[in-house]
Amino acid sequence: MSYQLISAQNLYLKVSGENETETKVLDSLNYRRIYQNLNKLNTSILDIQATLHNIGYIENTVQSTLKINDSTYHSIFSLKRRFDTIYIYYNKNDISKAILETVVNDVTDTYFKTTIYKSESILENLNSKIIEKGQPFASIHLVDLKIKSEDALEARLKINLKGERQIDDIVVKGYEQFPKSFLKHFLKLKKGSSFDLEKIKEKTEALNALPFANQTRSPEVLFTKDSTNLYVYLEKTKSNTFDGFLGFGTNEKTNKIEFDGYLDLRLINNLNFGEEFNLSYKSDEIEQKTFNVNLSLPYFFGTALGTEVDLNIFKKDSTFTTVNQAANLFYQINRTQKIFLGINGMQSTNLLSEASLSNVEDLNSFFYTLQYQIVKLQPNNLLFPINLSLRTKFGLGTRTHDSDKESQQNYNIEVFKIFNLNSKNSLFINAISQGIFSDSYFTNEMLRFGGINSIRGFEENSLIATLFGLVQTEYRFKLNSNIYVHSIFDASYLENQLLDLKQKLFGFGFGFGIITKAGLLKFNYANGKFEDQKFQLSNSKIHLSLNATF
Repeated sequence: MSYQLISAQNLYLKVSGENETETKVLDSLNYRRIYQNLNKLNTSILDIQATLHNIGYIENTVQSTLKINDSTYHSIFSLKRRFDTIYIYYNKNDISKAILETVVNDVTDTYFKTTIYKSESILENLNSKIIEKGQPFASIHLVDLKIKSEDALEARLKINLKGERQIDDIVVKGYEQFPKSFLKHFLKLKKGSSFDLEKIKEKTEALNALPFANQTRSPEVLFTKDSTNLYVYLEKTKSNTFDGFLGFGTNEKTNKIEFDGYLDLRLINNLNFGEEFNLSYKSDEIEQKTFNVNLSLPYFFGTALGTEVDLNIFKKDSTFTTVNQAANLFYQINRTQKIFLGINGMQSTNLLSEASLSNVEDLNSFFYTLQYQIVKLQPNNLLFPINLSLRTKFGLGTRTHDSDKESQQNYNIEVFKIFNLNSKNSLFINAISQGIFSDSYFTNEMLRFGGINSIRGFEENSLIATLFGLVQTEYRFKLNSNIYVHSIFDASYLENQLLDLKQKLFGFGFGFGIITKAGLLKFNYANGKFEDQKFQLSNSKIHLSLNATF
């Protein structure tokens, strides 16, 4: 038996132009010169010709391809003139000028101008834009290519559309019990809406602003012959919180240490409805007790409206109790803003068995209220999850005492903002102002503030006013992603029409926050003083709070 050995022979390609200048242009293309067979060599010649088209030599031709020997071929090109610019005319009904301006600088009402070298990538970008606008099967190319001038071409933009797509179904994967009303009203994403991939991605990213759900991956689309199905990938996150603080300081009269504190429970979306339930209880060092329950139900019965009810009970030692009840109907304008319309009723009872100088009386009031709220979050920031919060509330109503009725107005404005100077340094500013306007006042209807959530360094709810404003400021420095330290400088102004009193107050101190396994632990040390009062260490307050998520 005999064997015949066959060795593969490489083929070599030499390319040149009609003159030295053209040959230099061809050499600059860095084309492949060694091939395994003749088919690949011929394909490469066509690729070289296409590359020449893309850089402006649209009239180039292959004059000849000659076989020099058994392994070498020589192709001669004629490049002819080079065109630099192309004018592409378009129809406004097919594509808008605004879309063109996102990818091209020089756009008029009838055409856009670019270099021939960039034209291919521009067409690819335009095709992507059209697909994102709800035309997933669109194609785009140039027709009627003509010579416009010595170095310029013109062409017409041809767009082929195969029918606009609409979203036929939205499927949630991972968190199947996710409240569907949030897709429709919070994201403004619903069945029958036009398929626009760019807008869909923008809307679904807003899911990360919800406290009870996160997006685990980008949305996906399944196209069939007759339908377009959108798949959204979510996971349910821990959103319930338990918050509390312990405060202690020295009583100015008894010189004994007294304690105060509060508990705050917040339950979110435990019924997979997007509902929020808040319960808080506070016991102050000056024998005050506060109990508050709040329930918020968004997108009631699948509509764009939500409802909120609130019950607040306040007891001042053995002097009086006040019960506030409120009901609101709200509309979520977008994912960050809400507007509320509501009613608020208050009943206060005098607990004193005999007359005193405290000006406490049995009374009740009824108000119509208007509220506006905006909240912007800082995603993936465990220490400072909220960047901006603005809450305003205005009320008009009447107060009834015995058989006398009196018109009243009130307002409440709270706004805070974090200014991020860099990754470690930030400035926190919180401003609060409240007021009640009436021809006469009683002690048990006045505003109360002071403590960790208002002006620090003062006892909780120890300050009484008919109108007040305060500013909390903190300079914060993050030691790492879990620990920060901060300064405290608070200032406040109050008016008490009942006592004809106007005062300025200040609070100074420092604090820190640390994320522990149990939650966010905060420590504040602050000393409070009135404007003409000297600093006294005995007036200092230490506040501890723990916010645990479960």
